[in-house]
Amino acid sequence: MTRFGIVSKPGAAEARGVVERLLDWLAAHGHAAVLEKETAGLVPAATVPSVGKAELPAQADLIVVLGGDGTLLSMARAVGDLGVPLLGVNLGGLGFLTATTLDEMFPALEAWLAGRMAIDERMMLRARVLRGGQAIGEYAALNDVVITKSAMSRIVNLSVSVEGQYATAYRADGLIISTPTGSTAYSLSAGGPILFPAMDAIVLTPICSHTLTNRPIVLPAGQRVEVTLLTDQEVMVTVDGQVGLNLREGDTVEVRQATARIRLVRFPQQGFFSVLRTKLKWGER
Repeated sequence: MTRFGIVSKPGAAEARGVVERLLDWLAAHGHAAVLEKETAGLVPAATVPSVGKAELPAQADLIVVLGGDGTLLSMARAVGDLGVPLLGVNLGGLGFLTATTLDEMFPALEAWLAGRMAIDERMMLRARVLRGGQAIGEYAALNDVVITKSAMSRIVNLSVSVEGQYATAYRADGLIISTPTGSTAYSLSAGGPILFPAMDAIVLTPICSHTLTNRPIVLPAGQRVEVTLLTDQEVMVTVDGQVGLNLREGDTVEVRQATARIRLVRFPQQGFFSVLRTKLKWGER
């Protein structure tokens, strides 16, 4: 018996109906289901067990993520180094990570059970916030770590070192440190390059740099990046756009490749360039 974890974006209008259909399909095919607690609130009549998001990966052989990329990013951080594969089913909107459509959900599950789905491994980042030499926060990121000013702040001054050696200083609205997976997210909007997602690399993309020659740079994944805030103003570090904390002058954000890798399930014919053509309308006039 295969155990399927199910997590849904609670605010999605059609989430309840999709969860109900998915539970019925799994029961009819003799498979077990475990609901994430908030998702279980959508279907109070369901008799399957529910657990917190942090506990779900240990209870499942495959996690079906219903929603958008934000829902999958949150689940990916919970999976961490457990290696449980994720199938992202898009409930609407632009989804690079949740590339499976709702109509494809059941065919995708059948194909996965038959061993006919491809699994992509994606690198993650590990970020530590250091204050006075002491770690005050530690995070994992699948997309990016972003250091950015608040809406009313002045330009931010940042000092960047790579592997302990001074690299450059930025006077900008902020800095995006992204994985190849995150290269099609905020980094792309800020003028960063698109990287093939299976690569191991780190991208530094300044946000509205005051110096026009400060261009995005791609580093080997094994390099340790340290970004120090040089100004006393309202600046925040955020991880995957979902969690983070406020920084103080002198704080350092240390970013390096995480040991964990995330496994994303997809149809074999649904390659990266197919997703780019669909999502970015490449090749259309």
